Amino acid sequence: MHATLPLLKATDFPPIQRGRLETLQVNLGYRCNQACLHCHVNAGPNRTEMMSRETVDQVLGLVRASHAKILDLTGGAPELNPHFRYLVTEARGAGVHVIDRCNLTILMEPGHEELAEFLAGQQVEVVASLPCYMEDNVDAQRGDGVFGKSIEGLRRLNQLGYGKPDLRLALSLVYNPQGPNLPPPQASLEADYRRHLQDRYGVAFTRLFTLANMPIQRFGSTLISRGQFESYMRLLKSAHQDANLESVMCRNLISVDWEGFLYDCDFNQMLGLPVRLNGSPRAHVSELMGRDLEGHGILVADHCYGCTAGQGSSCGGALA
Repeated sequence: MHATLPLLKATDFPPIQRGRLETLQVNLGYRCNQACLHCHVNAGPNRTEMMSRETVDQVLGLVRASHAKILDLTGGAPELNPHFRYLVTEARGAGVHVIDRCNLTILMEPGHEELAEFLAGQQVEVVASLPCYMEDNVDAQRGDGVFGKSIEGLRRLNQLGYGKPDLRLALSLVYNPQGPNLPPPQASLEADYRRHLQDRYGVAFTRLFTLANMPIQRFGSTLISRGQFESYMRLLKSAHQDANLESVMCRNLISVDWEGFLYDCDFNQMLGLPVRLNGSPRAHVSELMGRDLEGHGILVADHCYGCTAGQGSSCGGALA
């Protein structure tokens, strides 16, 4: 696979600083039951990296000690970590809002048949990847049969109360473009998703998030192989909006990898660009106890234009 960091390090991206920490985003491991083309984590069934119980407890210690109100769990498929349910239960017991970034097909995997019920019982917000409402497009990006299983997973969540107007069980869908393009306007695409999924499959959801594909890991390597990397970077830079700098997720989020090391965002994690504290080469979650990172400089590179291009892009969808 082609390395993209050497092509991204030299940058003119504007300097930005951290605000108050609100979200702790934790990558529980890179193992996944899928291997999607757009995956910036390069996750897959053969990955073995998985967060240990010791590190999970350190994460919980930070959750309880910090002002963070949101625990955002990601992977790979975060549910494949054997300590996933323990972490969720303890965090919810501490009054923290938990987000599970779910690929939907995991709900049908052997050993996870009761996962949907567990998520509903803990009132976990589900953010589910569904990169298109058309079967052929999803299967081309994520593998044969993935769309059908995703619809089955959505129906199961709906039956448990997810996606209803009362917002008690929020169910958000995530769209990624099929190739080196910016996402369309989020509001109009959400209307298309809602109409198509309801009319054809009887599926309801809370909101749609549109995310730009990052020029890193598997997607970035594919761009290089196809000779599209430079043109995609020109697109991102030409569409940069300074106004989006005020809302980029790294201002109020910190990313924790499966070993407990800290990054300004999940994308920096995948590029190996860690947070540094006290002169150490990379800071660990255990070092953050009682420490305020507000005002700390954020490590940027050219991939950051993926978050500020057009309507903007973050883990919570469009910024504008």
